[in-house]
Amino acid sequence: MAVIFRHTVSVTSVTARRRPANPIFELRSPIEFWAFVASNPVFRMAPKGTGRPVLVLPGFIASDTSTIPLRVLLRQLRHRPVGWGLGRNMGPTTEKLLGVRELLEEMVEDAGGPVPVVGWSLGGVYARLVAQEHPALVEQVISLGSPFNFGAREKSPLTPLWDYLAARNEFVRERDNVDLDQIPVPSTSIYSRSDGVVSWQSCIQSEGDASENIEVRGSHVGLGVNVAAGLVIADRLAQDVSDWKPFEPKTPASWLFPS
Repeated sequence: MAVIFRHTVSVTSVTARRRPANPIFELRSPIEFWAFVASNPVFRMAPKGTGRPVLVLPGFIASDTSTIPLRVLLRQLRHRPVGWGLGRNMGPTTEKLLGVRELLEEMVEDAGGPVPVVGWSLGGVYARLVAQEHPALVEQVISLGSPFNFGAREKSPLTPLWDYLAARNEFVRERDNVDLDQIPVPSTSIYSRSDGVVSWQSCIQSEGDASENIEVRGSHVGLGVNVAAGLVIADRLAQDVSDWKPFEPKTPASWLFPS
């Protein structure tokens, strides 16, 4: 299995001009967390699940600890969230990617069918990759600030750390073989134009009959505890994917969605 960061444009200078927002915007994440906690009454009115499992994948250099608030919410919404159980996500090594696939296989066997995957940042890239290569395992993908269209010359504040770890751990990292822009399962990409870690353009997919991009206001490190993102996830997981329809924010919460 290979992680693919494919060029999405033919002129690399375009992707080179992509930049994350000012990193100072990431200082909002504590506010986002407490707003998330305070919004519990709002989430109680969100659509509920039926007890099916949901795999939740953490972002780069994060672990299952980072997704605890989100998994608590999913449990309240009557889903069965499952953390990846693979420790800290230090990049796409063969061990990590194989672990994700094997965990999904176990969950699918238990559930009797494909399961939804929610991936935060790099976790969303993993989710799309597994959906691309093993679509029978994945019901739908919901990604949070996931740079699956990250350009070859695009930079991020985490690029030096990524390159250092790649040199030490031999990341499985090829280019131009698999296009993660379109995947064979329903997909929702949640992004923020004020993301201070990755450029919002790298999180955009081509929209189609069962794929969409949803903009929220928030930081990259706060997307997993973002109220608007939580409402989107609740709505998407409660939907019957066989009758997939684009997300439509309810009127009281529409102000949370810039687009």
